[in-house]
Amino acid sequence: MKRRTAVIFTLLVIWFTLILLACNLAGNSEPPTLVPRASATPPATLGYSTLAPNQYPQQSTQIAPVALPPNVTLLNLLNQVDADRLFEHMDTLVAMRTRRINSPSTAPNTGIDAAAAYVLDQFNQIKASSYQNSFSVDTQSFPVNWENVPGTGKNIIGILPGTDVGGGVIVLGAHYDSISYNFDDSAAYAPGADDDASGIAALLEMARIMSQHHHRATIIFIAFSAEEIQRAGSQAFVNDYLKPKNINVTAMLNMDIIGSSTGPDGSIDNSDIRVFSADPNESRSRQLARALNLISARLYPDMKIVVQDAVDRQGRYGDHMSFSDAGYPAVRFIETLEDFSREHSDRDTLDDVQPTYLVHATQTILACMTALADGPPAPQNISLRPAANGNRTLTWEQVPGAAGYIVALRRPNGLIYSDYFETSDYQSTWDGYVASSYQSLAIASVDANGLMGPLSFEYAIGS
Repeated sequence: MKRRTAVIFTLLVIWFTLILLACNLAGNSEPPTLVPRASATPPATLGYSTLAPNQYPQQSTQIAPVALPPNVTLLNLLNQVDADRLFEHMDTLVAMRTRRINSPSTAPNTGIDAAAAYVLDQFNQIKASSYQNSFSVDTQSFPVNWENVPGTGKNIIGILPGTDVGGGVIVLGAHYDSISYNFDDSAAYAPGADDDASGIAALLEMARIMSQHHHRATIIFIAFSAEEIQRAGSQAFVNDYLKPKNINVTAMLNMDIIGSSTGPDGSIDNSDIRVFSADPNESRSRQLARALNLISARLYPDMKIVVQDAVDRQGRYGDHMSFSDAGYPAVRFIETLEDFSREHSDRDTLDDVQPTYLVHATQTILACMTALADGPPAPQNISLRPAANGNRTLTWEQVPGAAGYIVALRRPNGLIYSDYFETSDYQSTWDGYVASSYQSLAIASVDANGLMGPLSFEYAIGS
């Protein structure tokens, strides 16, 4: 009897804990309401608005917002992000003194070869503990030549195969090499804590967490070498790995400099992270960027994704560009208050990486990855058909297993989806004014657990 009582008590504790977690996830997840007809001026990049029920496009039938429970499974995934583990990875990489391509091993566990060996060992440990041994590990060697010194670079690759035919391939990447402004000295001190041990730490942590489950989409985790020498590693991966294997990448997320909330003037931004993507504003990469803005705002509102109107900072580059140049949709995540004076110097050390910011950045990207990899597929065959009284009816194909849909709306020249509404139906009748107020729309499916999936390609609304 005592044993049975203890079991019942334990189950009650677990149930109560899940209720508390669900409440925490649900709290303050909705942004402020904005009347969509108030102005034709595109809104600011930060944030977006939820349309109230009385502000929806006119419906052929009365449709209430989709009432779904908070995704406790996603919350549990996010809570697994471990600050100590993140800093252990960074500390190990920084202690190698430099991770410059062709750098010598002047002492045990130093130089670029030690960095490659460390990342490879971490991936192999993840493989050993992955769900049903599903995580596979690969490497890709490629020739490099820096300062007239030939050498070999090595990309480290981890793969989680997806369960769904046509589920897509998502690439999550960061670079493990570092460099000093003293370019001709291969042994110059280049700790590279924020640039980009922070990204590698997040990559390893997300690979560890996501490897514990199967996913609808295939996920490739890749640690690039030679990013600092004109992104040689990512170019080799795109041209000599993806293309020959005919791998159709549906999204590439690059994490490069994501660990600091402090600017060079001492200012602090703990709540925002920037996302860069290739022009034009209707490109597949820019569509991915604003989809991530909406996904994160719904699933992890603790950090805002700020969409930038550029492929990268002026005069700078990142590994995502190797993908978007090849036609794959790709974005770069980077902190908002970047301190250029620390990068590529002996000052890029752990003291400028803040645990809270790095954890939130990692959780933000993990939430986006979960939506892209596990959410229900996006609706297809979107159309606006003529209806009575000059109206039009928005329709799309039903998605099996979808409990509802999110219709995201973008105003003319807007960087993000400024408004959205939710529906359990697969059509909606629009009046002429609403149809002319927006330039395009995209639609995502939502499952019974409240998890949003990837957005469809944008549909041009027209007048």
